[in-house]
Amino acid sequence: SAYYNRGLARYLKGDLEGAIADYTEAIRLQPDDAKAYNNRGNVYKKQEKFNKAIEDYTQAINLNPKKALYYKNRGIAYGEQGNLRKAIKDFNQAMELDPSYDN
Repeated sequence: SAYYNRGLARYLKGDLEGAIADYTEAIRLQPDDAKAYNNRGNVYKKQEKFNKAIEDYTQAINLNPKKALYYKNRGIAYGEQGNLRKAIKDFNQAMELDPSYDN
């Protein structure tokens, strides 16, 4: 959607609030778009709003549980919170789904 693409452009320009607004609208229009949840989670992670990031990554995983990237991103957010047990679990799942995530 146009909102998704504009959200990405705003994120790359450093307009984090604008990116969140666009991803939120993209999600409203297409609530089953796992990529939009993942990308909004990335913005929240950059803002160090780790709980919100984890919520969005979890929703992305619920919508597409076979996408290793979503587990990796959530694992990073858990790690930033100091929740290493959950981070390791997510990293293991990412590697199981895509062995290239072993790094």
